[in-house]
Amino acid sequence: MLRRIAFIFCALVGFIGLSSMALAQDRIVNVYSGRHYETDKALYALFEEQTGIKVNVVSAGAPELIERIKREGAATEADVFITVDGGVLNTAKVAGILQPIDSPVVMENVPASLRDKDNAWVGLTTRARIIVYSKERVKPEDLSTYEDLADPKWSGKVVARPSSALYDQSLLSSLISLDGEEQALAWVKGIVANFARPPQGNDRSQAKDIAAGLGDVALMNTYYIGQMLNSKDEEEVKAAEKVAIFFPNQDTTGTHINVSGIAITKEAKNKDNAVKLVEFLTDVVAQELFSAENYEFPVNPKAKKNPLLEGWGSFKTQEIDFSVLGTNNPKAIQFFAEGGWK
Repeated sequence: MLRRIAFIFCALVGFIGLSSMALAQDRIVNVYSGRHYETDKALYALFEEQTGIKVNVVSAGAPELIERIKREGAATEADVFITVDGGVLNTAKVAGILQPIDSPVVMENVPASLRDKDNAWVGLTTRARIIVYSKERVKPEDLSTYEDLADPKWSGKVVARPSSALYDQSLLSSLISLDGEEQALAWVKGIVANFARPPQGNDRSQAKDIAAGLGDVALMNTYYIGQMLNSKDEEEVKAAEKVAIFFPNQDTTGTHINVSGIAITKEAKNKDNAVKLVEFLTDVVAQELFSAENYEFPVNPKAKKNPLLEGWGSFKTQEIDFSVLGTNNPKAIQFFAEGGWK
């Protein structure tokens, strides 16, 4: 009798232990992220506080994460994939590592134009690639389109990043789609002919060089201007105050925007929690924090924008399928090489 009671007790303890382990596993979501912002960390902490679901984050470059998820296959621990650039998100989709996001809440939060046509991913934020110019040496009425920057009138006045920058690769990919290959290649050659110096640095460097008088115009993402104006680095603030932004192509094809997006992996072990995280990050509270702290445009139309972004007003955007940023990327890299944009 005592032996039987002991057996039942041990079995019960084992069952409780297994149940506890299962419960613990049910309270996590594993995120593989190519984003690297403090705002994201703050939002994960808020999600944990509100739901009790622990967010585990693996950070690396998007190509590395995509290859890792492919390599791990059914054994992957990744539940959620987050990265910037619509082309990269499409690469993940084509690689077969994502599954459709099935959530009426998410579909309500994110307009169709800012999510994959099969809902393999949805946007979290957007950023516009705009023309930044010297307040001292350039008048806004002198600016018009991306294409116009290739005009000889800008000779010796354009500063730019190296062609390895994904932001400019995606911009060129969009121009290939909208203007055609011949005109896109001509644009690259025209820009190169107008360089004030060899391509170098990041987006912030372009604003600093304009402020220093090394050039007059450059291409930058909007959120960098917001970050620089509110930086703890006095040099960045001074540089940002000497430049202004211009949304190009308002009378033609619209300003190029790119998307930062989120997806659920095909082999997600914690799918329900993954869906909850996507719903949370696309809801108004999270969307407003993305904008307030990181100067990104929210994808949820109900979310308020950072006052700085609000002050820039509304603008016309390109109407393209974000997947073309990925499909046209090899051609964009080829055109940069052919046109001499190093």
